[in-house]
Amino acid sequence: MKSFFAIVFILFFLQAASQHQASVDFTRGEVDLTIDPIKKLIDGTVLYSFEVLNNVDSVFLDARNMDFTSVLLNNRKIKYRNNNNYIAVRKKFKKGKTYQLALSFSTTPRQTVYFVGWEDLDLNNNQLWTQGQGKYTSHWLPSFDDMNEKVEFDISITFDAAYEVVANGKLESLNNSGGSKTWSYNMDRPMSSYLLAFAIGNYSKKELISASEIPIELFFYPKDSVRSEPTYRYTKSIFDFLENEIGIPYPWQNYKQLPVRDFLYAGMENTGTTIFSDAYVVDSTAFIDKNYVNVNAHEMAHQWFGNLVTEKSGEHHWLHEGFATYYAYLAEKEIFGEEYFNWKLFESARALHNLEREAKGEALTDPGASSLTFYEKGAWALQILRMTIGERAFKIGVKSYLQKHKFGNATIDDFMIEMEEASDYNLDDFRAKWLEGTDFPYDEAIEQLKNLSGSLRAYLDLQWELTTSNEANEKIIRRYWNNSNSVFLKKNVIAQYHKSLSEEFIAEAFKTNDTKIRQALAIGLERIPPGLTAEFETLLQDKSFVTIENALYKIWIHIPEHRVRYLDKTKDIIGLPNKNVRLLWLLLASLTKEYADATSRQHYLEELKAYTSPLHPFEVRQNAFTLISEIFAMSDDNLKDLVNASVHHSWQFRKYARTLLDKTLTNEKQRQRMQRLAGELKGEELRYIRSKLELK
Repeated sequence: MKSFFAIVFILFFLQAASQHQASVDFTRGEVDLTIDPIKKLIDGTVLYSFEVLNNVDSVFLDARNMDFTSVLLNNRKIKYRNNNNYIAVRKKFKKGKTYQLALSFSTTPRQTVYFVGWEDLDLNNNQLWTQGQGKYTSHWLPSFDDMNEKVEFDISITFDAAYEVVANGKLESLNNSGGSKTWSYNMDRPMSSYLLAFAIGNYSKKELISASEIPIELFFYPKDSVRSEPTYRYTKSIFDFLENEIGIPYPWQNYKQLPVRDFLYAGMENTGTTIFSDAYVVDSTAFIDKNYVNVNAHEMAHQWFGNLVTEKSGEHHWLHEGFATYYAYLAEKEIFGEEYFNWKLFESARALHNLEREAKGEALTDPGASSLTFYEKGAWALQILRMTIGERAFKIGVKSYLQKHKFGNATIDDFMIEMEEASDYNLDDFRAKWLEGTDFPYDEAIEQLKNLSGSLRAYLDLQWELTTSNEANEKIIRRYWNNSNSVFLKKNVIAQYHKSLSEEFIAEAFKTNDTKIRQALAIGLERIPPGLTAEFETLLQDKSFVTIENALYKIWIHIPEHRVRYLDKTKDIIGLPNKNVRLLWLLLASLTKEYADATSRQHYLEELKAYTSPLHPFEVRQNAFTLISEIFAMSDDNLKDLVNASVHHSWQFRKYARTLLDKTLTNEKQRQRMQRLAGELKGEELRYIRSKLELK
């Protein structure tokens, strides 16, 4: 009965909070934080100003697991109730009056604020950053888990002066006090509190100015100064393009971007301050394989679609992710060309078609839809809408939608009204098929692409001819290959039909000297054709770490007599941020007896095994775990690192590690080792392994 009454109280509390909050408009929040990274403790104050729209007897704020030392209403103590989810202030608030609510609080956030690196010995790893997508800022600040409450936030943070502190808004002042500094940032426009953010770490920065004179600040780790240009390549071009394409000036005072370690996603579009994964911090060679351009454009587009105008609720999430995805594609089209854009849409259409064939199609109005639906189907819906009503009407409608709902919230209906008015079209059929329908209209999408791209039309004709003609596959493929200059067509031909191609044809493909075609050969070919050993060896010199990784592995497997030469050629290559080439090299070198003596090979193996440590980003750790677990027995340190990974804050890495740990524990000897090692673990790691081993 006790739990029943608790549930009833919570439901009543939620309903009351929702009803009362509609009668109150919070307009400004002045935040002041002091952070202790060792204790993971935040002490803070916030002063809120709010207007009362209707007589009401309570005001609520979301506040997760916080202790309050002072609650003042208009500088006077006021009674309040704190249930570890909300704080409620009771008083007869009168319509038309303005109040100020001052809260002093302390909290150790259970999520949303991530303290990275403070428990290891490498001071360069020390970081602190937030990620509160959708809601959850209430874990570190009494605020609003409701995107409809828009507040102008100013934030000051006091921290160790050796670090850089970055937050939303314009840096108004920087004050020193002993070994600490206080960074004070000012916002001049309202925003949803889930977009409030800060990041702390060791950073340098470079500054740009957009064509409209908006300051752009690009942060990077001091050790990555030579990587800053390829990482942020095209940033100004993207910014200028989006302002011009959207037709609404960038809505915030400045724009900042900074990488962090072990981020939960590719990036997050906090208002004016994008935080992104440092897995995108690349050099010019890695840029070929994996770059920040699309993520950069996506998060920047969110500054309008999601930040300037925010969805009212989850069923309108298309207004965020579909739009950011589409405008990122348009920005890439501006940078890389129309053919790149069309083939990107083709890849998207194939992924959505596969989802539908698995009976997993979803409507864009479904708040529980997958990311693939919101992002890719959402982008396709906008492409079809643009083609249906015309570019001019599309741009007018988008501009009107943003202008009418700026610094507020909107629904899909709000957007569709503007598009119908701008185009004088009835868009009911579009809505039913593309927004409310669960199927992806693949045939319509493909017809659009065939009309836009000659190379895609040729590729689709090739696919059809290969399935319907009695002519030899290679003869058909050669005809299309010779009649096209499209790198996109040719790399897709290699990727999909390499098993149908003769050694002579593959030799011609090598001679194109195109990085992407050669990469498709490195990835696709399962065996090295006997007469193409020399050509395959040249892949080790390509400007692509993905190509080098795949080529090195296949050469090592299929041409064992020259392993020493190949290892010598690649011994100093690190590769992508996940160290893909280096980790593979260490594995192969440790297995190649003729390459080095036993002591050296043991050193290579020890270096490989050391990369599972929490000292390294999770992308590196996961790569190392995979290589080690498939070939070698894990050391004691590897097993302890695996338990550490099983409680990591990144859900993707945590899921991977738990799966590998479960597999490891099916071996009785490994289980006994883990029981012995459990005594060396502490805290969350110890609790987790005890639960897995069923220890008391």
